[in-house]
Amino acid sequence: MLKKIFIILMFSGILVSCGSRKGTNRIVTKNAEAVSVIKKHYSNETSFKTVSGKLRAVYEDAEKTQSVNLSFRMEKDKAIWMSASVLGFPVAKAYITPNSVSYYEKVNQSYFDGDFRLLSDLLGTPLDFQKLQNLLIGQAIYDLRSEEYDFSQSPRGFQFVSNGSGTIKKMFLLDPLSYKAGAQQLAQEGDNRSVTVTYSDYQKVDGHVFPEGIKIIANEGASSTNIALTYKSISFDEELSFPFEVPSGYEEISLK
Repeated sequence: MLKKIFIILMFSGILVSCGSRKGTNRIVTKNAEAVSVIKKHYSNETSFKTVSGKLRAVYEDAEKTQSVNLSFRMEKDKAIWMSASVLGFPVAKAYITPNSVSYYEKVNQSYFDGDFRLLSDLLGTPLDFQKLQNLLIGQAIYDLRSEEYDFSQSPRGFQFVSNGSGTIKKMFLLDPLSYKAGAQQLAQEGDNRSVTVTYSDYQKVDGHVFPEGIKIIANEGASSTNIALTYKSISFDEELSFPFEVPSGYEEISLK
């Protein structure tokens, strides 16, 4: 189960990283209202060192629906760790850093241990830890400051849409009250694949604003996969460990 969630998150990371630029504090757009909204989005970014908690994940594709409980830990800009359990028994773990991607599952006794460069070479497109992190914490996946967007406002919020340049069509909807992400949609129309991320609500814990629920819809060709994540019992800025060691005797997953 964690393997499927892990793959979809990596798919999202693949798509959102294509052709991305490094973050910048300089705002490209000349629209004064858009500039004000963008500044509030980044000034309202949740500031934390670590976050941990429980996740309820529901995976659904054309064939089946499955659910699993996840323990979740993150050290901002440094590490994302997940452990899946069924009926209280651990069945899989994933550990992601800016330089490494590791995963193992007990059912098939298999593992993957590599880095973003290996995955990037194999898939022909760059991966990016930062954008995966942004997806999980409710920040715009792409840096809104770094390019021009068509800007509009409606009762649903502030919308930024790419103006047609580049290979990826992008849409970001920011909540009109919190200025956090309400929805994000990225599509590579030429390759007939897309990812849509929606945030059901936000919770405030110890002064930190954090997503309450995230739904990810990944489409590729005629196939569609949905993952619904619900954060529970979130804690901030505690000392965390990220235990990860592949059990002996496990078979390495070959991506060649």
